[in-house]
Amino acid sequence: MSIRPLFVFEMANNHQGSVEHGKRIIREIKEVCTDFPEFDYGFKFQYRDLDTFIHPDFKDRFDIKNIKRFQETKLSQEQFAELLKELRDCGFKAICTPFDEVSVDRVDDQGYDYIKIASCSFTDWPLLEKIASKNKPVIASGAGSTMDEVCRVVSFFTNRNIDFSLMHCVAEYPTTNAHLQLNQIDFYKKSFPNIRIGFSTHEAPDNTMPIRLAIAKGARIFEKHVGVPTDTITLNGYSANPQQIRAWLEAAREAYEICGIEGERYPSTEKEQADLAALRRGVFAKNQLESGNPLEPKDYFLAFPCCEGQLVASDLSKYNSISLKNDVNEKAPVMKTDIVEKNTTEELYGILKELTQLLADSNVVVPVGSECEVSHHYGIEKFHETGVAMIDCVNREYCKKILAVLPGQSHPTHYHVQKEETFVVLHGDLEIVLNGEKKVLHKGDLMTVERRVKHSFASENGCVFEEISSTHYANDSFYDERDSFVRPRKTKVHFTKDMVNLINKSE
Repeated sequence: MSIRPLFVFEMANNHQGSVEHGKRIIREIKEVCTDFPEFDYGFKFQYRDLDTFIHPDFKDRFDIKNIKRFQETKLSQEQFAELLKELRDCGFKAICTPFDEVSVDRVDDQGYDYIKIASCSFTDWPLLEKIASKNKPVIASGAGSTMDEVCRVVSFFTNRNIDFSLMHCVAEYPTTNAHLQLNQIDFYKKSFPNIRIGFSTHEAPDNTMPIRLAIAKGARIFEKHVGVPTDTITLNGYSANPQQIRAWLEAAREAYEICGIEGERYPSTEKEQADLAALRRGVFAKNQLESGNPLEPKDYFLAFPCCEGQLVASDLSKYNSISLKNDVNEKAPVMKTDIVEKNTTEELYGILKELTQLLADSNVVVPVGSECEVSHHYGIEKFHETGVAMIDCVNREYCKKILAVLPGQSHPTHYHVQKEETFVVLHGDLEIVLNGEKKVLHKGDLMTVERRVKHSFASENGCVFEEISSTHYANDSFYDERDSFVRPRKTKVHFTKDMVNLINKSE
């Protein structure tokens, strides 16, 4: 089925039993549609084999409204063939609603493009079986059905690999605004994300608000009853004349224009970017800044207004490493020509994928909402040589962290003054050096590192270990090689729910 919106014009019995009047309806609606080439269009008839559809004892009961209507507007198959040729000559897709098994065969024999299932036939299982046997695209309206019935019908057709579309419909003729229930479109789209959802309308024909809302909610097939009034023909309260169809399509066009691009982020315009730029805070030097140094929060302040080409607040991502290549005077704007930027998003994403897999392999349980501190002492590009990932679990009078060391990775020599810590290996191997003495730990091994004891660690095959300690304090890690470290040497990230679920997967 085309991804373009499909507008279906339901003739029903509005041909009044006259082939010529039916052709007139098709031609006048076609004239309107010519001005809206961005849409696809279909015309729909209704087939009833009245010889079998109506009980023999009721065929002459014109006191029954619908029997009278069906009998008085009856067309032969030859007459419907004329109308079918007319709609094809006008470029419409051919759609038909059969109400009985004989009519299904006729729809198939005459080569209609789609079979439409009316709401009153939605759970007519013998009819549905017959329709499914033709393996044609199906559009179905389910007015008045329970959600259980809707699910059964959707499954019936989709399990048979039949191209199936579902129409929200309210079978009140006409339907008042209070009863349109357009939120059902959202409900259908959420319940059946892999099928096309539409809207079969019965509101007053001059009411264009429903089509606008249905488009905004994501409906992509629209059905409306149509007819042409004459001196002797008066349309019912839910059938639209050609002028009303024009207004309906104009409302649809406007709604699509307002809704804009679907399924992807819209491209920003130059005007939008210029308007936003005029409102952003710029980066200004807090003190005299010298070239060759990294730009850190202590070095700048943010203020309005900014100037063209200036570094702005939105450039200050933790994944954006910035260093100065020119001196900047106190209170002067930091211009993009004064800096060198390096974005580490892709590198960090790759690191997190490796860490997530290592943690999952270890069967460790990571608390939801955990923050992971990625230490990259000599730059993120050298993280696989020197670094560690530390997951903060709790830090009170006691502290627990989970540390992950990738294969071949090491962590520099350092010590703590206030914190004493104990390592418990949960997965892999850990080579630890305490005051120059090397030890290799494996899963289940435990090692305590007392205050002021210099230590470093590495892993040949990758390791996950638990650090249990007294309270962790900032600036309580003293490194032998601190002067050669990059700034900043840490990047903090929050594990997403998906990452935590992967790590905490059940065996």
